Amino acid sequence: MGGDVLSAAASRAALARAWFRAFRRTRPFWGAVWLVAGGWTVLRLSLSSVQLIVSTGFGALAGYLTGGGMILCGLVPLVAPRQRYTFGLIGSVLAVVSLVVSNLGGFLLGMALGVLGGAMLVGWGPKRPRRSRLQEAR
Repeated sequence: MGGDVLSAAASRAALARAWFRAFRRTRPFWGAVWLVAGGWTVLRLSLSSVQLIVSTGFGALAGYLTGGGMILCGLVPLVAPRQRYTFGLIGSVLAVVSLVVSNLGGFLLGMALGVLGGAMLVGWGPKRPRRSRLQEAR
């Protein structure tokens, strides 16, 4: 009886692994990961108290907007891969803007990750189907 539970758990894990592999291969996964990591870095290094943000005004709010925008631009292509060009470009522009508005773009790390992720989103293409041996022989 204990073996049945373990084999069922192993088969569920194998199915989950296969689903994630198929998901990762049909979407610009790694570009999205790097863009979200860059946005999180910019956002995390921009965090301050609410009182400081209210008293400072747009200068303090800009870090939140660029970091949050980068995270959003990284997540949308995972849901809609056809939008990778638009959100890759917007994410890259937000990463470069974060250099000016948010602690040197998350101390350059967030900006670099964002530009890398945006470039990977724009450069990603769907996997082409393999040719059959009959087509290769022609």
